[in-house]
Amino acid sequence: MQRRLVRRATLTTAAGLLASAAAVAPMALNASASTTKTPFIHIKIVNFMFTPMTVKVNPGELIKVTNFDTVAHTLTAVHREFNTGKIGHDQTKSFRAPKKPGTYHYICNIHQFMTGTLVVK
Repeated sequence: MQRRLVRRATLTTAAGLLASAAAVAPMALNASASTTKTPFIHIKIVNFMFTPMTVKVNPGELIKVTNFDTVAHTLTAVHREFNTGKIGHDQTKSFRAPKKPGTYHYICNIHQFMTGTLVVK
């Protein structure tokens, strides 16, 4: 009889642990899902091109620009609404998107054939 009580207690403890794990699991999934969203937009400079060439953002959103080329570049709005200044090899610079919705064309001031578009929703 004592063996049955020990066994029943073990099963009850195991069931309780499973119930606790099931209750915690959705919270863990939600926590990881919410942290997967990137808190910024990332534009890469590779082979003398902005990637992606067109970016859609919210007003005031943070934009990071990383230069993977071996020469310096800039990301500068044609009408000067934003400008990273020179970005060296393997460097990252940030700026905020304009607060006014619209389409903003940008270039590299050093290599003006490099172009891109920022669309603020």
